[in-house]
Amino acid sequence: MIFENLFGSSAKSTMVAPEAALPGREAPVLPSPRPHTVLDTSITGPWPEGTRVLYLAMGCFWGAEEIYWQVPGVVSTAVGYMGGATPNPTYEEVCTARTGHTETALVAYDPARVSEAELLRIFWERHDPTQGYRQGNDVGTQYRSAVYWTTPEQEEVARATAEVYGKVLDAKGYDPITTELRPAAEAGPFFYAEDYHQQYLDKNPHGYRCHATTGVPFPADAA
Repeated sequence: MIFENLFGSSAKSTMVAPEAALPGREAPVLPSPRPHTVLDTSITGPWPEGTRVLYLAMGCFWGAEEIYWQVPGVVSTAVGYMGGATPNPTYEEVCTARTGHTETALVAYDPARVSEAELLRIFWERHDPTQGYRQGNDVGTQYRSAVYWTTPEQEEVARATAEVYGKVLDAKGYDPITTELRPAAEAGPFFYAEDYHQQYLDKNPHGYRCHATTGVPFPADAA
């Protein structure tokens, strides 16, 4: 990504201790969120009754968000920082690996139109969940794989699909899955990223994408 490519030495592969994290700030870095440039919906809500939210981290959040705004049944998407200790971090701060956050895509969806199983199938297939603090050439704790759920149904599907896909990858010779699985309430707030990151690949169609996949499909019968 832009900052990382310019300052590759900022990539760190050691998780910062909460007490050593950057102090951050009280004000959000996205004070006035604009409507989604593709879906023309709010990226912060409120959304139609029944809408659920799932937070997914799979490397560079530009590419992750682009994948999900194209899924039928997805109401809105946004990108931000989650799972760390620094309040309202900037992109540059997250890239130092001193905030503890991972680049995360918010996926708001209608469960009557798209299932958690389908969202998680896409998640597992469209990145490499075995790489720890990296995705391809993107190295650092901010690129770690994670699923942060907001409902019991999401937790059940996240754990079940992780188990299934882990066995499939093991049979193919891959290392164990390193994806962080935990409730969104435990991971901490989703801090919206700066405006230029939101729907970045709609604004910059030829921009950077990192899809460091394993190439191993999720079992159709399990999905």
